[in-house]
Order: sequence, then C-alpha cells, then structure tokens
Amino acid sequence: MAGRYRIHAAALHYFDAVRRAGSIRAAARRLNVASSAVNRQILALEAEIGTPLFERLPAGLKLTGAGESLAHHVIGVLRDAERLASQIDALKGLQAGRVELVSLEGLCHRIVPEAIGAMARRYPRVSIGVTILDTAEIPGAIGSGDADLGLAFEVRPRPELRRLAVARFRLGAVMLADANLAGAARLSLHELRDQALILPKANFANREQLHPALIQAGMGDLRAHEAGSVDLMKQLVLRGLGVALMTRVGVEAELEGGRLVHVPLRQGRGFIDSELGLFARSNTPLSLAAEAFARYLGEAMGAASGGS
Repeated sequence: MAGRYRIHAAALHYFDAVRRAGSIRAAARRLNVASSAVNRQILALEAEIGTPLFERLPAGLKLTGAGESLAHHVIGVLRDAERLASQIDALKGLQAGRVELVSLEGLCHRIVPEAIGAMARRYPRVSIGVTILDTAEIPGAIGSGDADLGLAFEVRPRPELRRLAVARFRLGAVMLADANLAGAARLSLHELRDQALILPKANFANREQLHPALIQAGMGDLRAHEAGSVDLMKQLVLRGLGVALMTRVGVEAELEGGRLVHVPLRQGRGFIDSELGLFARSNTPLSLAAEAFARYLGEAMGAASGGS
C-alpha cells in the first residue's frame, strides 16, 4: 500500500524489489517498469552511497555487506510507510490495505480461511496474500520483511520475531473411524507398534517432536510411510494405508464428519503438545490492516485448538 503514496524515493522501492527478486529483470516485471529503469536506480543508489549494494553473480544478485545494512533500514522504512498508508485510509473511511501472510499448508484448511473470511466481512477493501512455506522458512520470511505475519509450529524464540498469539494442539494418531484402536481415549507409541504408521517428513516441526518419543519407544528403526504435506497424510489414512501421527490441524472436516478419529498420544504421564505461534517482525509496527488480521488469526487459532 505504501507505493500508492510515493512518499519515499523510488530508489528504495526498486532496491527492495531487487532484493526480493534476486535479479533486475524479475524486479522490473514485478514493478511493471523497464529493466533499464530499475538498473539506473540501483546504480544511482550505489553511486550515492559509494559502495556496491549487490554482488553480480551468474546465478543472480546477492546483497553485499553494505546491501544487507541498507536492506535492514529499507524494510523498516517501507513497513512504516505501509502503516501510515493504512492509517490514512482509515481516516478517509476506506479501511483499505494489504497484508502478506506466510503459513503452513495444513493451516490453510480451516484456520487461515476462517480468519480471511472474518476479515473480509469486516474490512472488505483489505486484501490478503498467503504464501505456503515449510516450517523452517517461515521465521526468515518474517524477519526479512517479505511477510507481515507468519504462522508456524514450534518456533524457538528469536530476537527478530515477536509472538502475537499462541495455541496448543495435541499430537495424536489419526485413523479411520472403524479402526480397531479408534475407540481408545489415548494411545502410547508402544501400542501402535503393530500399525502401519504415516509420519510427517522433516519439513514438519512435529517430526522433530516425535523423533525422541519414537526412540524412547524402541521404534527408531521404524519403517513407515512419510509425507511432506498434511493433505497427503490425510489421503493415505482415508485409503486405509495406515495411522498418521499428527495434530488435528488440516483434518478438521474429516474428524467432524466422522470419517476419521484423532486419539491423543500418551507419553509417560502426559501428552505431546505442539505449539502454534503467530509471529510478526520485532521493532516494526504492524499496519492497521495487519493488526486487524492478526486478531482474527488469533481467534481462529483459539477456536481450532479448543477441540485438541
């Protein structure tokens, strides 16, 4: 939204676009301008600062040390401009804005759509962009300024991130409703030794949580199906190919419809809980639109975790 007002030099917008895209040509396409115009702005900026901002490599452009320092400044400046634009829009009664979210695929089955729906009903002129990333990529996307908000499981504290909301989801065994163990109130991994298991791959934070529990249960050499997406795990269970170890996230509709059941995993005297966090960049105020969307995301997270 900040680009509408042009309250900062075009060179900053062009520099940020090149930083994100990794090349002059790709940045020009995103900006809908000629590549030569982008190149001139970058060269002029480098001349003004007196040092190269990008390394020109065969694979594309890479920020130099000076470029990294400038990028940190520019991200903050442009985020502040977005906040100002939203404030101006709110004063004008437009309630307009744009919010970028990075999220996990499984969260887009229930939590993210419900939050977007609530946002659209209250602020119909605000648009939401959602990018699906793996767990490990989400903190970096927020910290670099490529997204306003991010949803991810089991994110350790980082100085560049602040947590806006949290919800806890119990890891469990997802199986067909007519499976032999479907009526259990809880299950240990040892009780699942004879089952064909479906495990999340390493792009899931839950896999790191499950690994020590599997070792402790003597199942470290377990041969099991592995899937890198919630939807694939769900489809394998629906086809009778095994029992998936996962949270309820992404299978809410099938659980509510009675096709699948989720039995909590017991570990010792307790359970294995996975923490879902909503994050923003530290020391960078959110726009009014992002603040509003964060509230709706937090509400959707809380509603979804109520059944876990």
